[in-house]
Amino acid sequence: MYNKELIRNISIIAHIDHGKTTLVDRILEITSAIEQRKMHEQYLDTMDIERERGITIKATPVKVMYTADDGKTYEINIIDTPGHVDFSYEVSRSLAACEGAILLVDASQGVEAQTFANTYLALENDLEIIPVINKIDLPNANIQETISELEDLIGFTEEDCIKASGKTGEGVKEILKAIVDKIPAPSGDSGAPLKALIFDAEYDKYRGVIVHARIFEGTVRPGDKIMMFSSGETFEVTEVGIFTPELIPADSLSAGEVGYIIAGIKEVSSARIGDTITSADNPISEPLPGFREVKPMVYAGMFPGLPEYYGELRKALEKLKLNDPALVFEPENSPALGFGFRVGFLGLLHMDVVRERLEREFEIAVILTAPNVVYRVKMKNGEIVEITNPAKFPNDGEFEEVEEPYVELSIITPSEYMGNIIGFVTSEKRGEFKEVENAGKNRVVLKFIAPLSEIMFDFFDKLKAISRGFASMDYEIIGYRPSDLVKVTILVNKEVVDALSFIVHKDKEYAVAKKVVEKLKDLIPQHQFQIPIQAKSRGRIIARTDIKALRKDVLAKCYGGDITRKMKLLEKQREGKKRLREIGRVTIPQTAFLALLKIGEEDK
Repeated sequence: MYNKELIRNISIIAHIDHGKTTLVDRILEITSAIEQRKMHEQYLDTMDIERERGITIKATPVKVMYTADDGKTYEINIIDTPGHVDFSYEVSRSLAACEGAILLVDASQGVEAQTFANTYLALENDLEIIPVINKIDLPNANIQETISELEDLIGFTEEDCIKASGKTGEGVKEILKAIVDKIPAPSGDSGAPLKALIFDAEYDKYRGVIVHARIFEGTVRPGDKIMMFSSGETFEVTEVGIFTPELIPADSLSAGEVGYIIAGIKEVSSARIGDTITSADNPISEPLPGFREVKPMVYAGMFPGLPEYYGELRKALEKLKLNDPALVFEPENSPALGFGFRVGFLGLLHMDVVRERLEREFEIAVILTAPNVVYRVKMKNGEIVEITNPAKFPNDGEFEEVEEPYVELSIITPSEYMGNIIGFVTSEKRGEFKEVENAGKNRVVLKFIAPLSEIMFDFFDKLKAISRGFASMDYEIIGYRPSDLVKVTILVNKEVVDALSFIVHKDKEYAVAKKVVEKLKDLIPQHQFQIPIQAKSRGRIIARTDIKALRKDVLAKCYGGDITRKMKLLEKQREGKKRLREIGRVTIPQTAFLALLKIGEEDK
């Protein structure tokens, strides 16, 4: 029976591997939401990749019924959130669908950068936050230090914090009690015009798009006509229901409830995350705040392992896009790798997940070129062009300025590594140091402004090496800024190989170009003629090396005689090599091509 006062909507925010999914497992067990025979570890992680890596990629909602000490049965809707920075927009939409959040901190690791960022996201949404210190059963759990970090960074006292273990179940009942007592019931009028937030969507091949929605005002029932606010598209509802986490049909969804809506929607792009659903017959005038298009920040070339699988790769990407609206792709042709696609991703983890899903779910081996960020170029005629492929970067003199995306970078680290980290970010990664804040005993939060391209490649690995694994990072895109960037073109045998172009900062062009040509020299096999490898930037050659020709010993048959005879034979050979170089083609092996792309990006 619908009673808004007995509904609680919450999210769980945590860093990767702080035990969020395990805690939900215990809540499902205690509330008997799942039959014991169906229960398994990491129940809400539906993808194999999620279970293996211990990360949440797709947020899965679930409704549980909890009988409190007052004898009343409460409906608790838990909207899980991904922990990785690549999926921060999904986190923001999940938080917008709730009145409260559980802040989960691993007692053995303390407050991490992404936990810190997501907590402030929750505070911006005016959510009631319940701090939970998890994994207290671990022998290396440092509970007191974690409490003092929460106190310094966010302002919670020891009395506010619940000590729990998602593994053993200790403290989980206290968490459920706190949800009922501290988190407010949802507001909203079930008789008002429909206003619902889309916080996720998935594609079902039989029923079309299944929209995950939180109802803020009004009621939705099968047979109702609904409208997507951003596009104005209208659909007829065929089914509504709740998540247990299996889909269970219901008669209606009213203000305050979380559930799914099926309305014969054919494309996931019609149900965009963050959009508002309203009634087609009685629409609202203002949408819910915060909707924005999810834009890819990283682009890479994707090619099938064998050229004949190009069509299959296209079909696989189209199917993946149905469940992943952030994925964008367009056809691309590379002289070295043949036909493929230029694919846009949210970040490097997103790219890695897509590649792995293609290999597992569709059994397609793919070759990914080194990724690059999106650059903005202001042309001489005032036109702004977005560059996703370095080969399409305009030549010198054709544009006025180039802009690249910048991020606000937060690093939480033990204070002893502070100097080394500041030096690393400012000198090697073109970062600008902003400020430092205290983060509990012997820990600090360092804030920088840095180019996205610099923190994408090998940044995390080097940060972990400098801090012996103790530092954690989070970043937020803050917009584009002008930058001194140049395109470096590689010429092999005096022919431009477009697919090997890369964009680099002016200060690093010579060093990177030199490494690239040296690497190519090692990787391209010798031919019958000498091969010059050159790097060209701003109209001049800035680095060069040569691959020596394979030589036949033409003097082997000269067992004496005049020196002029030997010179004649060598001259004849030289002429032949010269003619061969003019007509010969250099074959660049795939391994050389990929290794070059890697170095071109990593050393930037």
